[in-house]
Amino acid sequence: MFFSMKSSILNHLKNPVFQCLILIALFTAVKGQEPAGLIDPKLVEIPQVKWVKQWPSADNKQKAHGFRNRFNAIFLGKKMPALIRPVNVFAVDKENFWVLDQEVMSIFGVKEGVGDIPHFLQKAQFDFSSLIGICAGPSNSMFVTDSHAGKIYRVAPEKKTVQIVNDTLLLGQPTGIAWSAITGEIWVVETNAHRITVLNREGAIVKRIGSRGTAPGEFNYPTHIHIDGAGLVYIVDAMNFRIQVLKSTGGIVSVFGQQGDASGYFARPKGVATDSHGNIYIVDALFHTVQAFDLTGKYLISLGSQGQGEAEFWMPSGIYIDKDDFIYVADSYNSRVQVFQLVYSNKQH
Repeated sequence: MFFSMKSSILNHLKNPVFQCLILIALFTAVKGQEPAGLIDPKLVEIPQVKWVKQWPSADNKQKAHGFRNRFNAIFLGKKMPALIRPVNVFAVDKENFWVLDQEVMSIFGVKEGVGDIPHFLQKAQFDFSSLIGICAGPSNSMFVTDSHAGKIYRVAPEKKTVQIVNDTLLLGQPTGIAWSAITGEIWVVETNAHRITVLNREGAIVKRIGSRGTAPGEFNYPTHIHIDGAGLVYIVDAMNFRIQVLKSTGGIVSVFGQQGDASGYFARPKGVATDSHGNIYIVDALFHTVQAFDLTGKYLISLGSQGQGEAEFWMPSGIYIDKDDFIYVADSYNSRVQVFQLVYSNKQH
């Protein structure tokens, strides 16, 4: 019976009319398929990342410090600050960015390859004890979290000011922070409280999202957060080893990820950011890499491996991607920030 059916099928395959019908069916099936996520269905986009530079530079780390600190070191005997353990980064562009250093307990400003702790931050009346989160704020300002102090600071470099955002606010270990240019809201992760607190422009509480658990909308020691240009909120639900994507209203868009020791899984997820194509980049400190996913959680690529060379990491933590798709990674235990550029190789179907 089997051999008879096989012979019949082979005879049909030799028929030109039958072959034509098969080709039409295959063409229709392929045409109707669309890639998941935010990828243009007319293109197959292959993300590629190239290494651009690091700060401080490998050949001359002292280039990272400004003239005033050189003067203080030579003539006044004051030690020049050096980047030791960067944990997060925020960039205006590839020549102008800010770095949180948890060991130095301050913020470095880097411009055109020269970095320093600005004088107004050195003289600030606040003791930064455990800086974790940094993000853009309104009017060229920045928001910074201090997890030990339980505070959010607004830093305005142009005005040379540092202010506490709502000094009556009680937060349970604030870590990640993000500001929505669409709503004007500040979203801050309360790691010990296993929730997200949303504040208005004045720093008053608008709402709180989540509690401890494993269901969508629940968290287990969340850490980092990012808000994209469309207002979607990306939260690293660290001890649930997953990413939760929320609407600005708090509704669930996507939940993906699980613990594992292979590409596409998480071991110690930390910083999160998105590129201009809507793909999601997650720093994993134990994997010493950055992994990229689409909005559905489909694994795309990995960036880097363990080491001290170019495009290698040692316990990285924070990440930022600017409007031109330059990627900044706080390479914590290599005491540097590495800068990459994202490019896409487009191929027609």
